Amino acid sequence: MTEERKILEPLLGVVSVALRVVIGVAALGFVLSLFVDGVHFGGLGRSVCVTSDGISASGAGMDTVFGPKEGVNVSSVPRYCATDPSGDQQLLQAAGALPPVVLALGGLWLLNRLLQGAARGGIYTALTASRLRVLGWWILAGSLVSAVAQAVSQAALLTTLATGDGASPGNVWDVPLFPVLVGLGLLTFARIVRAGIAMREDVEATI
Repeated sequence: MTEERKILEPLLGVVSVALRVVIGVAALGFVLSLFVDGVHFGGLGRSVCVTSDGISASGAGMDTVFGPKEGVNVSSVPRYCATDPSGDQQLLQAAGALPPVVLALGGLWLLNRLLQGAARGGIYTALTASRLRVLGWWILAGSLVSAVAQAVSQAALLTTLATGDGASPGNVWDVPLFPVLVGLGLLTFARIVRAGIAMREDVEATI
């Protein structure tokens, strides 16, 4: 085992196994959805539901149903579900459900490629820095695109299920702060690796 592989373990092994398991489960779910009734893939063919965070209800009826203690108020957020969803409603739900899955699968594949390449060719190499940068941009941009896709699809789907004030999706434009910070951190580490490579080359040239 090389020194780089020793440094990268056990993350290298965990990511490699996790990627194979996730791809296998996804492939199995897709195949079953084609041949087995009641099994669905990618948000299609199942009940279509969306929660409206923009409105809530409270009152004596809520207290009776949920039984809060004295001095505690209970509120309820409506969840709309289509009993017989149309094709457009199913596509809207899939449009919101698939981006996070694609983001996670792509990130896992890029991380595995990064670790495998670093284990074979070395950690402080231009290839490792480049792949680290790609992973950082994938998480940074992908998390923002995924959030926007979920917000737009949820708002559009809600307008097909509710009328009036019930069609308010609420605050769906929240920025996914943690993934953004992770992406920025990876981009910073990519610059650090590149700087380390340049410094090492300068030292070797001097010697």
